[in-house]
Amino acid sequence: MMGVSGGARAGGGEGEGMAGWGGGRPRGRGMARWVAGRALPPVVFVMFVVLVLAASCSPADPLPDRESAAASPAASAMSTPTMSAPAGSGGASVEPTNVGPPSVGPGRFAFGTPASPTRIALWDIDVRPDGVGLPPGRGTVAEGATVFTSRCVACHGPTGSEGPFDMLVGGEPWGSREAPRRKTIGNYWPYATTLYDYIRRAMPQDAPGSLSADETYAVIAWLLARNGIVHDDVVMDAASLPAVVMPAHGRFVPDDRRGGAEVR
Repeated sequence: MMGVSGGARAGGGEGEGMAGWGGGRPRGRGMARWVAGRALPPVVFVMFVVLVLAASCSPADPLPDRESAAASPAASAMSTPTMSAPAGSGGASVEPTNVGPPSVGPGRFAFGTPASPTRIALWDIDVRPDGVGLPPGRGTVAEGATVFTSRCVACHGPTGSEGPFDMLVGGEPWGSREAPRRKTIGNYWPYATTLYDYIRRAMPQDAPGSLSADETYAVIAWLLARNGIVHDDVVMDAASLPAVVMPAHGRFVPDDRRGGAEVR
């Protein structure tokens, strides 16, 4: 071995490298740089670098298997939750009594407040076909034109028939049984009262619920007049709106089918 080492020194310092393969050799990336200066074939050098990096990145202490982990005292201590010992107990641990979910849920969750009549009234705003639920207020056709121009034109057009969204005025008449292809207030809506319910809840699209009662009655008066259902001098309120009979009212009947296609 000494002869090899001496010969290596005579060959240009290789003996020092050979001695480096014993104790005290550089490790990890330092070893890769050390090997890079030696005359190794490229493929061998690349394989050597990969092996060195893999060895330097491997964990020093591999994780124990499940059996050894279960048998170790540390694993047993971690699997059983304990509580700190109270003062004066001599340092003994106390097993908790509330581990896991309760077997029976509480009768009350103790959050929220009872709904008061005032709060219920804020949400109880539906209007029935017979007019029950209509609030106080009034509006004329002229006032409705102003409301429509300022709040509705962007979606329904200047006269309510241009769009780009739903057509409200005009439309084709009904066929013998088929509904018109383009449905509007004038040719399809069955009850005038539910216009108030829908407009108050959903319109205008960018600020639903922002119209006052007077504005809602007024815009309904304008829409009904534009469809030729009421005169231009009409005043809409909780008494006059339920009296309006819509042209398509008779087209809607109770669905009394019992397994067949025919409706009475």
